[in-house]
Amino acid sequence: MVARTTAGQVAVAHNGNLVNAEELRAELAAKGALFHGTSDTEVIVHLLAHQREGSIEDRIHRALANVRGAYSLLFLTERGIVAVRDPLGFRPLVLGKLKTGAVVFASETCALDLIEAEYVREIEPGEMVMVDSNGLRTIQTLPRQRSGKCIFELVYFARPDSQVFGRSVYATRKELGKRLAIEAPVEADVVIPVPDSGVPAALGYSEQSGIPYDLGLIRSHYVGRTFIEPSQSIRHFGVKLKLNPVTGVVRGKRVVVVDDSIVRGTTSRKIVRMIRDAGAREVHLRISAPPTRWPCYYGIDTPVRSELIAASHTEKEIAKYVTADSIGYLSRDGMHEAAKAEPRSFCDACFTGEYLVQLTPPDAGARPVGEHGPREGKPTGAAENLTVLRA
Repeated sequence: MVARTTAGQVAVAHNGNLVNAEELRAELAAKGALFHGTSDTEVIVHLLAHQREGSIEDRIHRALANVRGAYSLLFLTERGIVAVRDPLGFRPLVLGKLKTGAVVFASETCALDLIEAEYVREIEPGEMVMVDSNGLRTIQTLPRQRSGKCIFELVYFARPDSQVFGRSVYATRKELGKRLAIEAPVEADVVIPVPDSGVPAALGYSEQSGIPYDLGLIRSHYVGRTFIEPSQSIRHFGVKLKLNPVTGVVRGKRVVVVDDSIVRGTTSRKIVRMIRDAGAREVHLRISAPPTRWPCYYGIDTPVRSELIAASHTEKEIAKYVTADSIGYLSRDGMHEAAKAEPRSFCDACFTGEYLVQLTPPDAGARPVGEHGPREGKPTGAAENLTVLRA
């Protein structure tokens, strides 16, 4: 997004999501700001444009004092680049260097591999870095809070060939699968992944359990992620386009199907039915994360809570709906142990409802930060009408 300000022309790139974007938008509109779209990044641009004094980095610092939520930001100015990461560090942001000495930034290290750049380090939560003709330096530091790195980056969102939050995504996902095999064992003949995101966890499950691994589902790489498709009919058709069972791998066998998450449950239901139709004798679904019971408001496109099947159904009910012989999730503790996560070092609000940044408007069922452990029974309360503006 590009804009002209009194400090000169600025281009902004944003990974994340602001939870108070609507509130800020209303305040800015009351002051005469004209918005051309619905992106929360445009709110950041207007906040910057309203800063009239000081250097561009000072203006950015003051503008960001007003925002809440997740943001890894790059500002390309007439002098250089300013990189900023929010004080909780929700989204990754890494620094790299080309052989020419040029400095580059990316959300994931796999992007550095593509352009043959050397990975240098992560930008720290709350850190602001300036790169100009004088080199690279930290020029401002936002008040750092407790760590809020998104654990779902490691579970699903990041690419497996990346290093995120100082961890190998691939190795972490294999460890999630190993831990899942310990917590949710089952007698079976073959372990198959839901490709591609379930592959590392399925390998880990197979290694730990001793059950042979095989490719029982083949994914078409011409179809995107189905859980973010806009309508149910498109998601249903997308699953059939995206995945096809390998009959010879599953026919007559007890099959363990490993996936990273269940969102609405509709995709899992179709997958289980596909495998049964291909001749599987039993289908046991294993998920390498806890049940997804809460929406993410920090930059991952999940549905409203009423559409999350685990928000209103028990594991037995979910197994019955998806027509699996059994279902098993990884525990919260198991997930954190597999990710080698220090206590309170990650955000896992999508599993627990413990949001680290207050929502606007607040989610009536969200738990205050500091209350730990999963909820008992069926969670209640939801911000079903909360509109989240995405970059």
